[in-house]
Amino acid sequence: MGPRMNTTYAACPTEIVEAPIDVVWKLFTNLAGWGSFYDVRVQSVEPPGPAVVGQRMLGESGPRWLHLRVSFEFTRIDEPQHQLEMDIRVPLGIKVHEEFDCVSLGEARCRVNYHCNFNFPVGLRGKLLRLLLRRGLSAGPQDSIERLKRAAEQSFRGQVVATEEARKPLMNADEH
Repeated sequence: MGPRMNTTYAACPTEIVEAPIDVVWKLFTNLAGWGSFYDVRVQSVEPPGPAVVGQRMLGESGPRWLHLRVSFEFTRIDEPQHQLEMDIRVPLGIKVHEEFDCVSLGEARCRVNYHCNFNFPVGLRGKLLRLLLRRGLSAGPQDSIERLKRAAEQSFRGQVVATEEARKPLMNADEH
């Protein structure tokens, strides 16, 4: 028998987000809300609420007719440093260990980093899966980080508009 082939793959996309770090952190640590911007249909979050170590989310991904079951579990959360880790299980025995961190670049800007480490089953099955999925191994995490970026920026723009509207002086009836 020959040497075992490495069946892991790492994808590490980074994005600059034009929103405060707390906006991004709140979106990412709210598993129940992921369906509004990620390609996942959230089925359950246990325990409910913001991220805690051990929290699990079960969902489905892919086209609605395919029902690809996925699970996410937070394994480490460092809120002051805006860092967390999670284990993800996807169909066909593929596991992903993801490390997420967010670094402030000012009041309304931050950098988001994903470190997605894919692990495939050993042997021929793992090699074939890696070969078949090779484009998606980088494209999937990049798509996810871009979706988070868009959601955070839209959320922040909405907050800014609401704040500006609240600051406008109310007009008196005789000012018309």
